[in-house]
Amino acid sequence: MAPTKKGVLERLDAGEIVIGDGGFVFALEKRGYVKAGPWTPEAAAEHPEAVRQLHREFLRAGSNVMQTFTFYASDDKLENRGNKLTFTGAQINEAACDLAREVANEGDALVAGGVSQTPSYLSCKSEKDVKATFKKQLDVFIKKNVDFLIAEYFEHVEEAVWAVEVLKETGKPVAATLCIGPEGDMHGVAPGECAARLVKAGARIVGVNCHFDPMTCVNTVKMMKEGVEKAGLKAHYMVQPLAYHTPDCNCQGFIDLPEFPFGLEPRILTRWDMHRYAREAYNAGIRYIGGCCGFEPYHIRAVAEELAKERGVLPDASDKHGSWGAGLEMHTKPWVRARARRDYWENLKPASGRPQCPSLSVPDGWGVTKGHADLMQQKEATSQDQLKQLFDRSKSH
Repeated sequence: MAPTKKGVLERLDAGEIVIGDGGFVFALEKRGYVKAGPWTPEAAAEHPEAVRQLHREFLRAGSNVMQTFTFYASDDKLENRGNKLTFTGAQINEAACDLAREVANEGDALVAGGVSQTPSYLSCKSEKDVKATFKKQLDVFIKKNVDFLIAEYFEHVEEAVWAVEVLKETGKPVAATLCIGPEGDMHGVAPGECAARLVKAGARIVGVNCHFDPMTCVNTVKMMKEGVEKAGLKAHYMVQPLAYHTPDCNCQGFIDLPEFPFGLEPRILTRWDMHRYAREAYNAGIRYIGGCCGFEPYHIRAVAEELAKERGVLPDASDKHGSWGAGLEMHTKPWVRARARRDYWENLKPASGRPQCPSLSVPDGWGVTKGHADLMQQKEATSQDQLKQLFDRSKSH
């Protein structure tokens, strides 16, 4: 019988570093298994081999957590704006749990079941209705006995609190991450206050994921930590940022950038940027360190390599990666061999190769959020008339 693995809270209570995985939605969209727009995870049931392989790559790169590929897998999101699927939400969630568990059992990894923000909340449905949506997903996670639960990608702390209140009823450890920056949630609630509310609701681990680059996210979690401590509360902290540079973002984050989602590649962080991110997060007292959209396995490997001394282990994928470019010592060209050193890669300022492109963009700033008519959701496909109104409006911004 396999030895019992330590749970996520046991690891964090002991001061261990827990490394998360990366952004499945973006990674699988690039591989042809997710549709940009709905961003729903039916690939878990339609193409399990693709999801399984990505889990394995993150495990090999050093991830300690296999998050179920259940982002936006609530029934209201799966059926939103004309999205038509051949699988039910329950089937998708069950398949995702099975895949995550299968791969987690291949290493010392845990399985986390995740829920995220809902169209029901944006459409001003009641607390009871929104919680019922979370409960449907939760029933699958209990059936499949995930190790802990994550409420992730919430723009409004109110909805995140509702999610935590539902998840904590299971008795399993609950983590909660908001997709916010230093300006707070979309109703202007400051990060420190957001975190305190989540802890009071029952979250044992709090932090941020998505929408902003690593340094912005680390700074936001610092603000959360200050708020929790000021309230006389205790928690562990986590961060799972974008793998894109976003210095020009407003409070809505990268979805307001004109490059979102199909022109973001020039902003991607290098593996060496990830070393800096991992160190900054660790120095800030964050012990659950992972990634979200844009993160590929090599990014997670860089996080694991930066923290190898503290963790006492290198990931399996480091067998094919010399520390700080040491593998280049074997290159045939002498000028490339000369790059096999840490100071070269730490100080490199990568060029984009796009001489006519700006360094920064001007984000769209439509200023709408929950409660605004523009964010009322519908089951029917977006009509041509609705699209024309949006196209005309976009020209005025």
